[in-house]
Amino acid sequence: MSNGSTLPPHRRLRGALLAVLTTLVVAGLGGWLFWRASGGDGGPTHGAGPPAASRSAGSAPGGTGRAPDGKNSPGRGAPHGSLKGKVVVLDPGHNPHNRDHGREIARQVNIGNAHKECDTTGTSTDDGYAEASFTLDLAHRVRTLLQHEGVKVVFTHDGDRRYGPCVDERAALGNKAHADAAVSLHADGSARGNRGFHVILPARVTAGPAHNAAIVAPSRRLGERLAGRFLAVTGSAPSNYVGHGTGLDVRSDLGGLNLSTVPKVFIECGNMRDPKDAAELTDARWRQKAARGITEGITDFLPH
Repeated sequence: MSNGSTLPPHRRLRGALLAVLTTLVVAGLGGWLFWRASGGDGGPTHGAGPPAASRSAGSAPGGTGRAPDGKNSPGRGAPHGSLKGKVVVLDPGHNPHNRDHGREIARQVNIGNAHKECDTTGTSTDDGYAEASFTLDLAHRVRTLLQHEGVKVVFTHDGDRRYGPCVDERAALGNKAHADAAVSLHADGSARGNRGFHVILPARVTAGPAHNAAIVAPSRRLGERLAGRFLAVTGSAPSNYVGHGTGLDVRSDLGGLNLSTVPKVFIECGNMRDPKDAAELTDARWRQKAARGITEGITDFLPH
């Protein structure tokens, strides 16, 4: 057996280099395995990546910047009841009894930058399914899902009023509840061939009783999450007539948004006057999917 001291100098140098290289390889492999185990490759590890609220809006419909399967969403997979203490106001658009109180709902109310009717009757499908009936049914479905997550749900009305409430009162009810989020549920009454959903975001209005500047940015985040999840869960396309394909629209003429001091958006779930959209809106199974999409959008927005 030879001793290393008897080897020529170049042989001794090569042996030393080989030993150092072996040590580096072993150490590197161990570090790589630890990195993989800790989720460092960006795989489906809980907590990997930035929080949803910090992700910039992408090009996907709804501006969420997330894949339709919702893998990056913190709202799904959270323990049931994890949102205990959060308050959400659901505002079912219109009222089934409005049609019997035309004079009362025509009364003008101050929305900050203008005066508008207290409320309207809403629209309906060609077969007579009223928007007010649709919004109440949808609100009940969303409430059940949100309550399962521990959320306290407040309605602006439950079809139990003679008419209304007026649009200024609807906003006031959300403000009084100190809601973490408020969503007004609607369906549109546009022309045949106009299809798809859109979410209405508040423009900045500071006039008269309206001072909503503080809620414009969080309302946009709420709207983006709502549009993204509604698209993913229902499969409905963003509006082809409002929002330039984004599923988002910004308006300054809605008292419910102008007068809100809590994050609030409207969602128009489809066009009741288009036969294809109407077929979905009148389908109880589709309404349940719509309720789940809305619920997931809201829970994505709420801090956990």
